[in-house]
Amino acid sequence: MLELMLTAARAASTAIMEVYLSDFEHVSKADGSPVTVADQRAENIILEHLMSTDLPILAEESVAAGIVPRLGNRFFVVDPLDGTKEFLKRNGEFTVNIALCEGGRPTHGVVVAPATGATFVASPDGAYEITGRDEREKLRTSTDGPMKVVASRSHGHGALEGFCQTFQVVEDVSVGSSLKFCLVAKGEAQLYPRFTPTSEWDTAAGQAILEAAGGSVLCLDGTPLAYGKGGDNLNPFFIAAASPDLAQRGAAEMRRLLKPT
Repeated sequence: MLELMLTAARAASTAIMEVYLSDFEHVSKADGSPVTVADQRAENIILEHLMSTDLPILAEESVAAGIVPRLGNRFFVVDPLDGTKEFLKRNGEFTVNIALCEGGRPTHGVVVAPATGATFVASPDGAYEITGRDEREKLRTSTDGPMKVVASRSHGHGALEGFCQTFQVVEDVSVGSSLKFCLVAKGEAQLYPRFTPTSEWDTAAGQAILEAAGGSVLCLDGTPLAYGKGGDNLNPFFIAAASPDLAQRGAAEMRRLLKPT
């Protein structure tokens, strides 16, 4: 299953780069978020690969078009182009995200950054970064050394400053898309607090990779971020961290910062 997901993500990445290197335009969806022809082409390619499994597929552009499948216990979650704003800025910080969820939790994940070739995969056997020679380097989170927080280039929040003060953060590593989860999985940062909205397809693959590397992704009530909730597919605010204990502490601090005064 993981190899099928990786093949799909790589094929989508090729199509995305063809658009990225051309003169392209974008339009705004109903929620105001941008979308390009690359988003739709990539999603079509991924759907073609994954349909052979007969599993339901929750995919961003399909949902935007009103195609919402009945999910059940096992399903895919797909973001064909995570970080469209980064794509439009041409800074390379965008990804293809594919996750397999079982029982509401992401158990397998693939994140590919088309512009750089950075590739991350996860299954219950562990999380790995695939290098240029297709060698797999095992990922492990780290809580050693000075604390670093990873944040979004395109989405900020005023509470972030207070959060960083509490955890004595020495560096804010700003990066777009699901690469934030991957940086924590690699041990290059320890905390990723999310104070602004995301959807299930933004986070599922990254969560699979981080958790397989030893980290944790929690809602602010301390429960794991779950999938297949239905409705608008929006996530609550969450904390991604290098360890379950650090995640619980981060969730408590986010609750404190967001508590009405």
